[in-house]
Amino acid sequence: MYIRYEVADRIATITLDRPEAANAQNGELLDELDAAWVRAAESDDVAVIVLRAEGKHFSAGHDLNDKSWPDPRSITLDRIYSLESRRYLEYSLRWRNIPKPSIAAVQGRCIAGGLLLCWPCDLIVAAEDALFSDPVVLMGIGGVEYHGHTWELGARKAKEILFTGRAVTAEEAQQVGMVNTVVPRAELDDRTRELAARIAAMPAFGLRQAKRAVNQTLDVQGFFAAIQSVFDIHQTGHGNALSVTGYPILVGMDEMKANIK
Repeated sequence: MYIRYEVADRIATITLDRPEAANAQNGELLDELDAAWVRAAESDDVAVIVLRAEGKHFSAGHDLNDKSWPDPRSITLDRIYSLESRRYLEYSLRWRNIPKPSIAAVQGRCIAGGLLLCWPCDLIVAAEDALFSDPVVLMGIGGVEYHGHTWELGARKAKEILFTGRAVTAEEAQQVGMVNTVVPRAELDDRTRELAARIAAMPAFGLRQAKRAVNQTLDVQGFFAAIQSVFDIHQTGHGNALSVTGYPILVGMDEMKANIK
């Protein structure tokens, strides 16, 4: 089990519990996480959902040694598309559209696939030590499967982090509106829970409609269509790598791992 699920005072807390691997996401973790989101969404006892992580880092992204994937030396683009569509794109969109407010509490590194976990949340509370990055251009991939970059960071900042692979600090993320609040690391859980409790006291119908209004405004502006189309662009990276090396990514694994300290 890689996920813990608890409910208290109408707040569901979903915890990534794989700290020994910096909460890297294998298939089992993502499937458990999706089940926890659905459980919270369907529970009458839950008004607000908090996503947090155990350990030093929020998430190191996709587990590059995930044994639930087929052998990467023989995988086809069709198979990659099917697996990534379900576990990355569809899961993230479902979490984004759950009709209850959600808050991500982020500390340490949040790398590449880690963004797929926090960006679907309605609010983000970041510890002062939080660093957000998507260095997968090193692997010949144009970004993660759920392309929130442009919407979360703005076009030029999105290009900067993709082109350079550098991390955005919690303070920078707050300045561009990606993060709501930056707090000392020791206060992250308490401050997040205080925010969740304040929201949980609001009328549930009003919260649902407010969330729907904002999300639909983004969709009218093109968010949903962009997410879908950029997922296909992402897949061309895998296709290019397969044609060059017979492997779904190019070089860059060592450089990616170097981002986690």
